[in-house]
Amino acid sequence: MYEYIKGKICGSGVDYIVIETGGIGYRIFTAFTTLELAQRAGEKEEMKIHTLLYVRENMMDLYGFATREELSMFKLLISVSGIGPKAALSLISTVKPSGFGIAVVSDDVKTLTKAQGIGSKTAQKIILELKDKIEKEQLCFENENKKEISFSSADGIYREAVSALMVLGYTAMEAQKAVAVSSKDNDTLEEVIRKSLVAMNR
Repeated sequence: MYEYIKGKICGSGVDYIVIETGGIGYRIFTAFTTLELAQRAGEKEEMKIHTLLYVRENMMDLYGFATREELSMFKLLISVSGIGPKAALSLISTVKPSGFGIAVVSDDVKTLTKAQGIGSKTAQKIILELKDKIEKEQLCFENENKKEISFSSADGIYREAVSALMVLGYTAMEAQKAVAVSSKDNDTLEEVIRKSLVAMNR
């Protein structure tokens, strides 16, 4: 319903900010990272928040984040069975989107369990469900675009980077193009992802 909301910061709480635009104050639940940016900017400063209206039975809450990647991470997390908004916000507050993508593709349970309320079993479940989803999407893409695939089976780091970007909500096509344009031979996985994100957000 709402793609984003841009307006003046009028206040904040432990897990939300209030943005006023058009005479309406929107209470937007968010992660610590966005909350910190809003508090640093100060009241009456304008801010753009990427949003999602979360509707469940008798609940209707607005969630929002300073970056598209954090919103994509939130959407993916709440798509995992048993993961609600509170757990998703805890993870986003603890792990950067790029680190989250790497953790999923590399089976890094330890990184995910740094978030409050995320135990080992929950972390394993997140990794299993999201990896399965990404692998299916990537396989479908590769089958449909065999002539456009430029990475060989030996290019493991590039394939991992593409998968990590897909975890952040980008399509296989978007991720592959960004990695192909942005990466260099000696780049680490984290460097490839970081450069690709910069390229896609220009």
